[in-house]
Amino acid sequence: MLNLLNDKTKAYCLNGCVSDYMFLEDTVRSKRPGGGWIEVICGSMFSGKTEELLRRLNRAKIANQRIEIFKPLIDTRYDDEEVVSHNRNSIRSTPVGSSENILLLASDVDVIGIDEAQFFDTNLHNVCNELANQGIRVIVAGLDMDFQGNPFGPMPNILAVAEYVTKVHAICVKTGKLANYSHRISGGSDTIELGELDRYEPLSREAYLRAKIQEETSAENDE
Repeated sequence: MLNLLNDKTKAYCLNGCVSDYMFLEDTVRSKRPGGGWIEVICGSMFSGKTEELLRRLNRAKIANQRIEIFKPLIDTRYDDEEVVSHNRNSIRSTPVGSSENILLLASDVDVIGIDEAQFFDTNLHNVCNELANQGIRVIVAGLDMDFQGNPFGPMPNILAVAEYVTKVHAICVKTGKLANYSHRISGGSDTIELGELDRYEPLSREAYLRAKIQEETSAENDE
């Protein structure tokens, strides 16, 4: 039976899940209309999203592919221009103020990386679609939920149009379980507030629910 399947289908059947086949760098050698695709790396803070983005981009560089990396102008936590992971690995990027700028700057490339996608405007999914339609491999990394546990910015739409989605997890600092929530421990109530361990901690569902209950109880006692 397996002999009747193409290589990609075999990867699904033999492994029981999506294999690394879709990330093989030689699959984007010939750009053609509609020949690109969108990959999304999502999860909570401190889950390794940027680290995974950098890993895939570095593999593309080793394969002598032309890459371009973009990040939102607002993100200056580690560096004004470089994309930097929590482990301090970095790669040169182009900060942009709008997703439309990515289309203007993305010329003669094979692979495009977009970090901190949640900070972009809601048109980002259209930009990613346009790039993929041009035959470009688009790799997007971002928070899927904000600190209140709600879908974050343009991420829901990007997840909907992506061919491939990788959900990564941090480790809950309270329970040691997988964490998929970014709990804000200091700061204000604005959805977008830049910060690291001084403002956020990764929590499991159980720990996050417990923290929210404690916050609500504390707020009621202060009234």
